[in-house]
Amino acid sequence: MLKGKVAIVTGSTSGIGLGIAKELAGLGADLVLNGLGDAGRIEAIRSSIEREHSVRVVYDGADMSKGEAVRGLIAATIEKFGRLDILVNNAGIQFTAPVEEFPAVKWNAILEINLSAAFHGTAAAVPQMKKQRWGRIVNIASTHGLVASTHKAAYVAAKHGLVGLTKVVGLETAGSGVTCNAVCPGWVRTPLVERQISDTAAQRSIDQKEAAKELLAEKQPSLNFVSPSQLGGTVAFLCSPAADQITGTTISVDGGWTAQ
Repeated sequence: MLKGKVAIVTGSTSGIGLGIAKELAGLGADLVLNGLGDAGRIEAIRSSIEREHSVRVVYDGADMSKGEAVRGLIAATIEKFGRLDILVNNAGIQFTAPVEEFPAVKWNAILEINLSAAFHGTAAAVPQMKKQRWGRIVNIASTHGLVASTHKAAYVAAKHGLVGLTKVVGLETAGSGVTCNAVCPGWVRTPLVERQISDTAAQRSIDQKEAAKELLAEKQPSLNFVSPSQLGGTVAFLCSPAADQITGTTISVDGGWTAQ
């Protein structure tokens, strides 16, 4: 379905981003991976996807906290492949604390990576996509882009902002062949969530399994984690002809969280 298309997935060396990248590669898209991690491990991931799916895969370590680096990632991709069809803004970080104790440096870092990076990437990608008369921008927001939880001021603010940005870009590109949508996952068992499970287990003196169950029971009625491959499938759907008229909106993949 995506043969000949070129996709960038930010934050794709693990977790949700890697799941999305693998799904797009499985559909024939050439890939630009981006994210943090050990160089040897990243190369193993890159070469494995390339080999398994017979697509071109490159890695770009652009720092998502720097606007110019994000714009440089887009420019380098277009220079290398001659096009850019899919941009998945997925990179994100987390920090939790009550608002009165929330460090300003953490607030700034979360907004830079979770929101501003998507703005810079989108602003740089839209001209090329409009020129091609086809493009898909998918912002990986969160259930926290629609509802709030305590101690997550920066994350919730950034993800709500990402949903707002999605609506604006959807309107500005309407009718151009470019769409922009947000996917809002609930709990996904990523390294980010693993840390929260470990913290809960330590604080309450319970085991990891019990802590994970408590985390799900509090918010997610299905009592099951969303998988990275399910999110990859959702992104793939948004890149399909069936989604040509879906733009400026959100798709919740949250086991019923926001239905409550």
